[in-house]
Amino acid sequence: MRLLHTSDWHLGRSFHRVNMLEAQAGFIGHLIATAREREVDAVVVSGDVYDRAVPPLAAVELFDDALHRLAALGVPTVLISGNHDSARRLGVGAGLIDRAGIHLRTDPAGCGTPVVLRDSHGDVALYGLPYLEPALVKDEFGVERAGHEAVLRAAMDRVRADLATRAPGTRSVVLAHAFVTGGETSESERDITAGGVASVPASVFDGVDYAALGHLHGSQSVTDRVRYSGSPLAYSFSEHRQRKSVWIVDLGADGSLTADRVDCPVPRRLARLRGTLESLLTDPALERHRPDWVEATLTDPVRPAEPMARLTTRFPHTLALVFDPERAADDPAVSYARRLADRDDQQIAEDFVAHVRGTGPDDLERAVLRDAFDAVRADETLKETAG
Repeated sequence: MRLLHTSDWHLGRSFHRVNMLEAQAGFIGHLIATAREREVDAVVVSGDVYDRAVPPLAAVELFDDALHRLAALGVPTVLISGNHDSARRLGVGAGLIDRAGIHLRTDPAGCGTPVVLRDSHGDVALYGLPYLEPALVKDEFGVERAGHEAVLRAAMDRVRADLATRAPGTRSVVLAHAFVTGGETSESERDITAGGVASVPASVFDGVDYAALGHLHGSQSVTDRVRYSGSPLAYSFSEHRQRKSVWIVDLGADGSLTADRVDCPVPRRLARLRGTLESLLTDPALERHRPDWVEATLTDPVRPAEPMARLTTRFPHTLALVFDPERAADDPAVSYARRLADRDDQQIAEDFVAHVRGTGPDDLERAVLRDAFDAVRADETLKETAG
C-alpha cells in the first residue's frame, strides 16, 4: 500500500506579514497532483491543518477545497488535529465526511479505533492519535501524572490492544502529533513542553509498521519507521536550509517499508544574511539573494540610520531586521543573553527564584512551578477551543 504522508499545513498563517494563502493553495494543488501521479492509496495528514483554533474564512475555504479534490480523486484521507488546531472545530461533521473517504480523527477517545483500508495483500489499519494535551486527557487515559510520554504510551497501548485482535498479517500505521526525542526543531513550532519534559522516545511507537508524525517542521527520519514529513512551506527563517517535501511510503505485504521524498513548490527562497549594513549593501557575493525573502542581522556597533529602507534598495524582499552589535565578551548584555539561551520557562522561573532568594527551589517548589505552567497551558488550550 502506498501512502502520502504530510503534516503542518498551518493554513491561514502568514510569513512576516506576507500572506501565504496563495502559496498554500499552490501546495494543495501539488498535493493533489502528486497523489494522482504517484497513484497513492491513501493520504495521511498528521496535524496542524490550521494555524490557529479559529482560522480565517479563506483558510477554511482552502481546506474545504482540498477535501473535495481528494474525495474526487477517490483517495482515502486520514487527518488528525494538531496543537494549533481546535480539535472540536476540525472534527465537526466527521461522521458525514467519513462517507466521502475523508476520515477526521480529533477525539482522543477514538485512538484505538482505526480506519481500515484493504489492498491485494490484506488489511492496513490506520490509527489517528490527535494531539494529546496531557492535562486535558490524563483522565481519559487513566494516567496519574500529566505528561506527554504517559498519555502517548496509554494511547499506544489502546492501539496495540486493538491490533492484537485483528487478523495475522494486518499492517499498521499510526498518525501522531508530538515531539519525539532526536527530532530537529525550528523556531516556528509552538512549544508543547509539559511537566518540564517536551519530548517522548521513539520507542513509544514500537509495535506498528509506520509512525507518521507531525509537529516538527523539518522533514526527518527519527528511525526508518518513525518519520516527520515536516511543513510543506517555511514558516520561519530558521527553516531556510530545510528541504520542504512530503513522504511517499510503500508498505510491503510483510510490513517492509520504503520511503522517498517528493519536493514541494518553493514560493521564494529564504536567506539569512549577517554583517554590517555597509557590507550587506556592497558585497557582490550577496547579489544572488536579491530575489529572496531576507532576514538581515546587522552587526554595526551603533544602529545605522534607516537600515530597512536602505536594505530594501538592494534586497526588495527584506522581511526581518535584527540588530546584534558585536560586543566584548564581558559586556553585561552578552552575559544575560547567554544565561537565557536555550532555557525553557521552567528553568527561567527557577533561575528567578534563585536570583531573588539566593537559593534555588527545592523539589516541592519545582513541582509547584511545573504544575503552574501546565495549568496555564491547559487553560490557554481551553480558551482557544471555546473562543
